[in-house]
Amino acid sequence: MSIEKIVITGGPCAGKSTALSRIQEHFSQLGYTVLVVAEVATELIKGGIAPANCDRFQNHLLKMQLQKEQIYEAAAKEMTAEKILIVCDRGALDNKAYMTQKAFSDALDELGTNEIALRDNYGAVFHLVTAAKGAADFYTLQNNSARLEKPQKAAEIDDKLIAAWTGHPHFRVIDNCSDFDEKIHRLLVEISSYLGEPEPFEIERKFLIEYPDISWLEKQPNCQRVEIIQTYLNSSNGDEVRVRQRGIDGNYIYFKTTKRKISDIKRVEIEKRLSQDEYLRLLMDADTSRRQIRKTRYCFAYENCYLEIDVYPFWSDKAILEIELSDENAPICVPEQIHIIKEVTDDDSYKNASLARIDNKL
Repeated sequence: MSIEKIVITGGPCAGKSTALSRIQEHFSQLGYTVLVVAEVATELIKGGIAPANCDRFQNHLLKMQLQKEQIYEAAAKEMTAEKILIVCDRGALDNKAYMTQKAFSDALDELGTNEIALRDNYGAVFHLVTAAKGAADFYTLQNNSARLEKPQKAAEIDDKLIAAWTGHPHFRVIDNCSDFDEKIHRLLVEISSYLGEPEPFEIERKFLIEYPDISWLEKQPNCQRVEIIQTYLNSSNGDEVRVRQRGIDGNYIYFKTTKRKISDIKRVEIEKRLSQDEYLRLLMDADTSRRQIRKTRYCFAYENCYLEIDVYPFWSDKAILEIELSDENAPICVPEQIHIIKEVTDDDSYKNASLARIDNKL
């Protein structure tokens, strides 16, 4: 049995309702049992509980969100289907866009959890950009009685939602650069790519850049810092196998990733979430010809591209920029504050597996 849980989020009037219907239809045809966790905010507001009459609205929303997801996950495990896709109409971190940082932190403390655990509990997050940004003529409040935002406010909320989810290891932004049908098609392509239909391809471009201005990065409203420790394991068939600890401030999650090269910029990638005990056991099979890679990753969205900058402790003059794509020919956008030295997508010497080699002199 394979159970995947993803989030469909986005600003007001982004097309989520249509997207959820298309997702259910499309992936059911591919053999998935699709379970949809309905949007909690709309459910509460239509039921009479709203921010205007309930000061702790977001706290109750967050608690109900997590409870509903737990029920869906438990039910999924009891089913006999081979492939189950749980689609959350908004996820736990959507609440962060509507709360102060202190209020959100207090809510997490009340629930006995942390932001990393909540954010990375989803396999992938797909953000549909509000029509108020790039398709203002189609912005409407008529198809959701719980929606009250004017276009300018909708755009602000959209930005806050992107900032809230930035830092997730598989976060995609679907903008309004095309007509609506193509927008939904691009979403289905992104989800298919994540699920591995027909194969779990990873397409990325990688650039060597000058050492970034860390203070500038940390001032960006949608930039998140992540600490990563990556350990390569022994492999007998030529695959690249690694385990990774990922998080910040003592809150970590763990993954095992297996990669097989298909072309210079395309690889088959299979990722599995690990418990801490599983992670520690796999460390015993570490490849001793390679050092652990420790790096600080800065994740941020720019012009609807999702950028990741890796800063390594052994470099003081350069860093690595990665941009994951759904299409090999997709355009990339980089802010002027980031200075590219050269593209190193097809240069194996700049891959983490090579940087980990003890004799590496880069």
